[in-house]
Order: sequence, then structure tokens, then C-alpha cells
Amino acid sequence: MLKKVVFLDRDGTINQDSAAYIKNWSEFKFLPRSIEALRDLTAAGFMIVVITNQTAIPRGLISPAGLENIHSKMKAAVHSGGGKISDILFCPHMPQDGCDCRKPLPGLIIQAQKKYHIDLAASGMIGDSARDIECAHEAGCGYSILVKTGKHQEAELRLADAGLRAHYVAADLYDAAEWIIHRSLERICSSPSGEPKTG
Repeated sequence: MLKKVVFLDRDGTINQDSAAYIKNWSEFKFLPRSIEALRDLTAAGFMIVVITNQTAIPRGLISPAGLENIHSKMKAAVHSGGGKISDILFCPHMPQDGCDCRKPLPGLIIQAQKKYHIDLAASGMIGDSARDIECAHEAGCGYSILVKTGKHQEAELRLADAGLRAHYVAADLYDAAEWIIHRSLERICSSPSGEPKTG
């Protein structure tokens, strides 16, 4: 089974989020150091899978083909920077649709687990919102990281109310990637300090 897998949220984690939604490539802006983070994770041997809620589709703001265009260009830009996004799974439903793939439900992670035979207990999730951390918890991921580049203050309050917390709170995706890589190296060396820390 694949052990070195990192699931990533998209908006607010890899790229700047927008209240008006990301509807085309011109509106897609990588957050500082996010391409470098993906490069470092790839170089360290991690498989990267993006999982994202995309209500812009049912709202009629973007077509599935338009979303695919954004994702193709995102993957190409990451590849040019030395990284690799292996797959992108998205939920095209509204909250009231009752699907099982909209985060915080774990459907997208479970889809990836079945497709790639991923050891979820050895895998992690990075996101900027409470639903990302809740999704990781529900899916049985070994660790979760909350980044401060999105809705982290709201997320920490919601997580506290639910009795949950991320294993680490990172400044951004680069900080999160370095924490994961360092944690992995510590575990390879069988160091007791390799256990996740709270932050």
C-alpha cells in the first residue's frame, strides 16, 4: 500500500481563495511558496492528491471543462516548478445535495484510497478550513495540518467546539511541507521525536 501520500485542499492552501470563486485561469493565483512546497514534497517521495469542493459548478459559474482547464494549467505550472500533482478529485455538489464527497465528509479521500491503495493511517491532509481537518479525521488519516493562508481562525474555533485540532498549524503550505518531510525523516531514523506535535 502507498504510505507517503499527502492530500491537499486547493483554494486557500495552494492558491488564493476568492469569495467570488475561481472561475478561470486568470483568477487562479498561486500562494507564495506553494509551488516550492509541492516541489519539495515530490522530491521527498510523496504522492500529492488534491481534493476540493467546487460549488462553482452547480452554481453555473464554471463548467466541468472549465475546471479541468484550470487544473491542467495548475498541474503544468507545478510540474514546471519541479513538483507533481498525481490526481485532483473534486466534489461538484451543493451542501444540500446530500452527497458523500463534499468535505468534511471523507468521500474524496476514500475514492483516492480505493484507486491507489493508499495507507490512510500513514497519510496526511493539509487544508485551510475546519472541514479539511474534519475530513482527515473522518477518513482516518494519520495526521492533519491547518495552514494560516485561508480561514484558519474560524477553523480553529470550529475545531475546538468539535473537540478536534490539527496535528500542526503551519504558516503556509511550504511550512506544512517542511514539517511533513522532517517528520518523515525522523520516523525513518526511528526517533521517538517523530510523533506528531500539536501546534
